[in-house]
Amino acid sequence: MHFKKWIMIIPLVSTLLLSGCSVLERFVYRIDIAQGNYVEQPDVDKLRIGMTKEQVRFVMGSPMLIQNGYPDTWYYIYNFTHGHDDTVQKDFQVTFDEMSQTLTKASGDFKLSPDFNTPLQ
Repeated sequence: MHFKKWIMIIPLVSTLLLSGCSVLERFVYRIDIAQGNYVEQPDVDKLRIGMTKEQVRFVMGSPMLIQNGYPDTWYYIYNFTHGHDDTVQKDFQVTFDEMSQTLTKASGDFKLSPDFNTPLQ
């Protein structure tokens, strides 16, 4: 009779212990992981149509990606994972004119400055 009680208790206890593992996982330390180009709105606000590649690189830094065959489109990609939280990704892309090698377009997760279409003097 005593043996039958233990047979019924063992599955119950093991289920409770195993379900607690997911709760304990929340207390395990996980490092923050930052990858790519950290872009800020003040940097994007400095961009102007007609800037050279060197000027854009000075303001924004080196791009994360320049595709083979498309050297006039630069991609700035930033990916951040904070411990147990969801990943945040920000993308920004600049495009240069093939002939003049100057900035013609920019788009992505940041707003362009109202002065973007005003060329530098």
